[in-house]
This record gives sequence, structure tokens and C-alpha cells, in this order.
Amino acid sequence: MVETSEKKRLIIAIDGPSGAGKSTVGRALAKRLGYIYIDTGAMYRAVALRVKENPIVLEDEAALSRLASSLSITFVTEGEKIHVLCNGKDVTEDIRSTEISRLASTISKRKEVREALVFLQREMGKRGGVVLEGRDIGTVVFPDADVKFYLDANAEERGRRRYKELVEKGVEVDFKKTLDEVIQRDHNDTNRPISPLKKADDALLIDSTYYSIEEVVEQMFHFAITKER
Repeated sequence: MVETSEKKRLIIAIDGPSGAGKSTVGRALAKRLGYIYIDTGAMYRAVALRVKENPIVLEDEAALSRLASSLSITFVTEGEKIHVLCNGKDVTEDIRSTEISRLASTISKRKEVREALVFLQREMGKRGGVVLEGRDIGTVVFPDADVKFYLDANAEERGRRRYKELVEKGVEVDFKKTLDEVIQRDHNDTNRPISPLKKADDALLIDSTYYSIEEVVEQMFHFAITKER
């Protein structure tokens, strides 16, 4: 009788600041491994979009909790693109505006919103075979994740990437203002009292400033497959 062993289906956490390339790298890594990709930042943006669409005061904790808990957020892959669905509606493009980005940064500080989304994220990823990216995946959502990465890049490079992304979408934007917003987002994320952005002690640090997407994914892939065995 020949014994066979299946590869372990990993929980892979990618944390890091805005503009480090987490989404692009996370999608590519998940595809290469045959895993499910979960963009937790998009989940907060989806909540922000619904907050904008509904007359909810941010100080109303009960209303925020009800809203966040009521949403069904899923990710659907079509070819090379991953669509974000909120209660069945495709909100992929709607959640990428600067206004929603700012609002998402604000509501991500709210305990009731984080609790609702962390619960959902754990449910989505508990069976393994997932790549999750965000700000607190390896420290709060899955502190026992099989593989943890902290993806970083210097602020100017991250600002340049965000600026390029907006220009390609036809948005009129000033580079200095974009860079200032990246720096402010860093401050907000690292100094919020609940689940601040920080590198987990056991996370592998990768600085993407001078690496291509392909080079970063290659590093992550080879590190991850050693943990599958």
C-alpha cells in the first residue's frame, strides 16, 4: 500500500501600509498557489460605501455595528480580475475613490466595525487555502497564520504608485497631495488604539521599493511552498 500525503492548505497573512503592493501581490500569490484571495481592506471600503449611502452618524456605535454585521461581502474571480460584491452588488470600482478611502480609514478605527469584519474574515479563512491581506491579519485576525509577510516600501514610492493608479483611472490628482495622504494614512493606521498596523514578530519583512511585483511574488511563493510540505 502506497501512502500519500496531501499538501497542507495554508493560511497566509500579508500585512503592510497603504501602497506597498499588498493587493496586487496577494492576488498573484493566491493564483499561483491555487488559493482564495481575500482583500480585507476592500471589506472596510465596502462598509464605508454603505455608511456613505445611509444616514448613519459615525458616533452611533449601535447603528455601525448593525450595518457592518448585516453585510454580505464576497470576492468573485473573473479572468484576471477580482470583483468585490456587497450584498450581491458589484462595488469594485465604487470603493476605490479617494473619498471612500478616507472614510474607510476613519471607520476602521471603530471597535464595532472591526469586530464584525474580523469575525467574517476568520470564517472566510479558517479552512486554509487562503491569502488574506490587510493591516492586522498576522497580529489580530490570524495570529497563528501558517505564513506571515510584512510588505513595505518607502512612502515616496507608495505615493507614486497611488498617484499612477489614480491618473490611469482618469482622476485629476496632485502628486504632493497624494503623498501627503499616504503619509497621513500611515499615521492613522499605526496610531489607532484598536488593531494598529505593525509587523508581527514572526512575519517575514519584504521591502518592495526596488522590486518588481514578479520578484516579490517569487519570494513569497518559494517561502510558502516550503510550509505546505
